[in-house]
Amino acid sequence: MGRTAALMTAATLAACLSVTDAGAVDKVFKTEKAMVSVKTVASGLSHPWGLAFLPDGRMLVTEKDGRLRIVAPDGSVSGPVKGVPKVDDRGQGGLLDVALDPDFAQNRFVYLSFSEPGTEDGTNSTAVARGALNADGTALTDVRVIFSQKPKAESRMHYGSRLVFDRQGHLYVTLGERSLERFRTQAQDLDSHLGKVVRINRDGSVPADNPFVNRSGALPEIWSYGHRNIQGAALNPQTGALWINEHGPRGGDEVNVPEAGKNYGWPVVSYGVNYNGTPIGTGKSSAPGMEEPVYQWTPVIGSSGMTFYTADTVPGWKGSLFNGGLATKEVVRLELDGNKVKHEERMFRDLGKRIRQVSQGPDGALYLLTDENRGEILRVTPAGKS
Repeated sequence: MGRTAALMTAATLAACLSVTDAGAVDKVFKTEKAMVSVKTVASGLSHPWGLAFLPDGRMLVTEKDGRLRIVAPDGSVSGPVKGVPKVDDRGQGGLLDVALDPDFAQNRFVYLSFSEPGTEDGTNSTAVARGALNADGTALTDVRVIFSQKPKAESRMHYGSRLVFDRQGHLYVTLGERSLERFRTQAQDLDSHLGKVVRINRDGSVPADNPFVNRSGALPEIWSYGHRNIQGAALNPQTGALWINEHGPRGGDEVNVPEAGKNYGWPVVSYGVNYNGTPIGTGKSSAPGMEEPVYQWTPVIGSSGMTFYTADTVPGWKGSLFNGGLATKEVVRLELDGNKVKHEERMFRDLGKRIRQVSQGPDGALYLLTDENRGEILRVTPAGKS
């Protein structure tokens, strides 16, 4: 739909309280497609950031300050899993996303993205480590860093950091441009990982068909560039393409479908402006040779975790793209027609919680992580079926 204003069709959703058979208090919401119940599965987590479901239905959950935990379906939370790399948890940094290897059942590999401290005081960068989860789930073994963003920077912001595997087993890693003006222009530079999507093999090596493998002076891991701070990413189940959302400045949160070798404009063009109101780059929202977003939000939602809904649990949601909202404290559901957004629905604002991640569980429920000192895992199901 190009760089046009986002569809502002949010409905006012009524919430009420109900009591489940187990005695827990749920919130019931009337959404456009169904009455749904939102129930707390687990609480007391310190700013949970990433979520991955183990084959037995338990959840691996990262806490920003550096702990990885396993949460059972009944809500019981393990002690910290040992072997997690040291993280720089200042500002927006810390232990971030988590993903399972496509062959986890055979190799037990777990991937973690995190802010990796530099050797110089105050510097850090986004990195990815891989380790094997031991049989009793208490530790990661043989942990090694398979990717480290270059260059390291003295910043506490914009790490990006979602992890998504494609159908061929390549790993996409989303990387922020570290926010500060002295770094942000590197989003346009191919000799820097800042403001990029990178694509690597499971061992950290570079796929031979990456777009800049044979270009002198370009980092071969780069898949796409000109990004700001990518906080949500998911693979489209219909096409196999990677979709992302990324934070704009004051205005201009974007949804993009990053293609190999293409430039997505930051910080030359943007729908937003600097926080002080001054123009970004050219002051325009488009330019030749720079890709248009699939969708944008102005004002911003503070876009975060993203998932495509494929289950039949809420039939009306099937095929929708769900996005967390940190700034607006909601979930935004997008209905798609190919790569175009045809309708938007905003949900769960009455919860009053920053939504860091949105994931579909193996049970067909929607799971939400709340970004709080005592963060929660919330489970969304049709009302009366939780």
